[in-house]
Amino acid sequence: MTREERLLAAVIDAVDTLVDDFDLIDFLHTLCDRCTELLDVSAVGVMLEDPGGTLQLIAASDEHTRLLELFAVQHDQGPCVECHKSGAARLNIDLVSPVLTSPFPVFAARAREAGFLVTHALPMRLREEVIGALNLFDSRAQGLSAADARVAQALADVATIAILQHRTVAHANQQRAQMHAALTSRVVIEQAKGILAERWNTSVDDAFDALRRYARSHQLGLSPLSRQLVDGRLDTEALRRP
Repeated sequence: MTREERLLAAVIDAVDTLVDDFDLIDFLHTLCDRCTELLDVSAVGVMLEDPGGTLQLIAASDEHTRLLELFAVQHDQGPCVECHKSGAARLNIDLVSPVLTSPFPVFAARAREAGFLVTHALPMRLREEVIGALNLFDSRAQGLSAADARVAQALADVATIAILQHRTVAHANQQRAQMHAALTSRVVIEQAKGILAERWNTSVDDAFDALRRYARSHQLGLSPLSRQLVDGRLDTEALRRP
């Protein structure tokens, strides 16, 4: 495929986040593969922010890169960490240069041991929200051209939109599941109230009060207690006892 076709394929990968069986980890590993192909770099890593705001390694193109990225996270240093904090790209960092690597000398030494000479970090950002960093490594002493830097940021941006879209869909699905569970619970509770009201020849309100008292005194959820009653696994007379 031509470079343009490979770039289009990367965009199509991102669109697939809209399907139900989307696999985030597989998508990010595919992103690593796309980056190595399109940008002619040796290795790629992806870090994402967890709910607590801490970077976590999610995908890497090889084991050396995975270990290096884990080292960066554990020691909170490296271009990827700085990129995530600032939201600004760090490009063409010569890992042999004491000046360029002065903010992260230990990371730079580790990267050289892994065989890398140059690194780049691009923010995974949508407007003001930075969710992670895309990290590129090269074993050759060559930098990214301006055109390649634009392609790299475009890939990071597309991946960011895909991830945020996936989170939105997952959140919406969770909310729907919670609403469905709540509605189901409501039906079961109404059934339990009706059963008690009929058997005790009392009002529905009094039946509900009895259910609540029993649930609280026995540290039970109202919904599972009602389900036991409806299923015939709970003696209704037990609810009369304090």
